[in-house]
Amino acid sequence: MADIHDDLLTYGLRDAERSCPDKAQRIRLRAAHEVMSDEDQIISIAHAGFAMTSLPHRRIKETVWTRESGPIKLRIEAGLDEQERQSGVPYGPIARLILLYLQTQAVKTGSRQVELGASMNAWLKNMGISVGGKTYAIVREQANRISQCRLTFFHTSSEGSIRSNGSFIRSAWLPSNNESRLPFWQEVVTLDEDFYNSLILHPLPLREVAIKQMVNASKAMDLYIWLAYRLHVLAKPVTISWAGMRSQFGNTASAPSLFRKDIMPALKLAMSVYPEARVEIEDNAGLTIYPSPPPVTKQNGQT
Repeated sequence: MADIHDDLLTYGLRDAERSCPDKAQRIRLRAAHEVMSDEDQIISIAHAGFAMTSLPHRRIKETVWTRESGPIKLRIEAGLDEQERQSGVPYGPIARLILLYLQTQAVKTGSRQVELGASMNAWLKNMGISVGGKTYAIVREQANRISQCRLTFFHTSSEGSIRSNGSFIRSAWLPSNNESRLPFWQEVVTLDEDFYNSLILHPLPLREVAIKQMVNASKAMDLYIWLAYRLHVLAKPVTISWAGMRSQFGNTASAPSLFRKDIMPALKLAMSVYPEARVEIEDNAGLTIYPSPPPVTKQNGQT
């Protein structure tokens, strides 16, 4: 992706767009431009565990979802509502955005209690998500799923395994009326204590403007978060095979060639919004990732 960033620095957005071969390239170019020209450098926060695991990208029939990478494994179990109906596992970009908002506010305020209402609506709108009509129903559904699911993080080392049971949300009031003028939750929710404590110990700073460029691309979000976690701690280049990438980000039942074709647009978008990332895509071998600066400097990440 260095060519996109170099073109922007050399020619500027308008002239660089003229040489784009297709719409996808223009989208990546504009996304890169938004990140490179961002002066506010507002920070979002994710739990570092989500750099190695992730939510489903689409609705799944199963009530248990597991994702594993290296020493980290995440298991999410769908919860039950007051009528004993399965609420389902949270999925897709909207669920990721809601969780990012909750985690960011919790870390910035240093409190398990996160104010919602108008503030979350305003944040979603700023991220390019309209909260009316069909989108309201989607956000409300994902909020319900997040409130009711259970999660378990496993961390395995040579000395043994650590298991942390809990949930995202400890308590929340959800309105029963489906009218679009109502909030998704009441004004405040309380994060689960174990999840909050783990988040405070393992926060991963991200560029909010970068996330904004991927609001409809959950695979790109996951890849961006993964790169943000991995690259700045590398001591030397590492090559990751396509099989290794598929075990974390893809369907292991699909052929490697199909996985490469499917993941490539998301990977290129994630690299576009992370100008500091040094990544080489090799058709047969996979990815070679190099030590790179983090997307957020330590100073900015602490603000």
